[in-house]
Amino acid sequence: MKKALITGITGFVGSHLAELLLGTDNWEVYGTVRWRSKRENIEHLSEIKLVECELRDSVSVERTILQVQPDYIFHLAAQSFVPTSWNAPSDTLSNNILGQLNILEAVRRTGIQPKILVACSSEEYGLVMPDETPITEDNPLRPLSPYGVSKVAQDLLGYQYFRSYGMQIVRTRAFNHTGPRRGHVFVCSDFAKQIAEIEKGLHAPIIFTGNLEAQRDFTDVRDMVRGYLLALEQGEPGEVYQLCSGKALAISELLSLLLSMTDVAIEIRQDPARLRPSDVPILLGSYAKFHKQTGWEPQIPFKQTMADLLNYWRVRT
Repeated sequence: MKKALITGITGFVGSHLAELLLGTDNWEVYGTVRWRSKRENIEHLSEIKLVECELRDSVSVERTILQVQPDYIFHLAAQSFVPTSWNAPSDTLSNNILGQLNILEAVRRTGIQPKILVACSSEEYGLVMPDETPITEDNPLRPLSPYGVSKVAQDLLGYQYFRSYGMQIVRTRAFNHTGPRRGHVFVCSDFAKQIAEIEKGLHAPIIFTGNLEAQRDFTDVRDMVRGYLLALEQGEPGEVYQLCSGKALAISELLSLLLSMTDVAIEIRQDPARLRPSDVPILLGSYAKFHKQTGWEPQIPFKQTMADLLNYWRVRT
């Protein structure tokens, strides 16, 4: 039995990763929680061993590492909503950078040698020039949000601890991912939830949107967590790998796809409050490096992802 410690296990990605690992007989799964953590995403996963841990408290983190003695650490916990990083930049930076620093320092001090996944983000690339797509791991990092800056710091901290201390750290830069359990503040889930509520007559048939022209590269979360596991099982420590679909979709296109799945006539209306101070116009990645290393590629069609997400909200509305 291999021991996996998942930070952020109660979240969207963490719960899907735990589900993947527990689907085999090879894993003992631990997850960090705080007393205020919402646990509905993992209520069906009774085999998880939860450990109370505040990642911004170095003593709490070291105690957790010593208690669990993990073989694998999947560091997923973060303040991950880009608009929130504009309203709470210092909280985003302290959560994302100090939390990871405490994990790496705890591993260094205790002398254990787990494989560590640092889950980074395509938001690190920020400003992408027209001739720079599809994005590869060698693209310049020009983050356009406090969240993007925090992820650059996490990324480089992972590299630094690999070089300085020989830690078995693999970094991934995930492009947009979605699916069932995605928080309603994220664009695909926001639209799906609004449609489900309109179908139930809970509010007027109007969908409020932000920037519909932005283009994003979407992957199903279930493909993404499969990639995270492969990154630690087959990836090279010290390397960084992109996980994405290799296809760009305008936000207007994904909204049209969701609207095609309902019989209700719905008006689209832009809400200025949903626009960001600066937005990344296009994020289109290449997963060629990761595919060459592990054989990974997305398997779930985006239409299926959207149908599953819409049905998720229909059940809960």
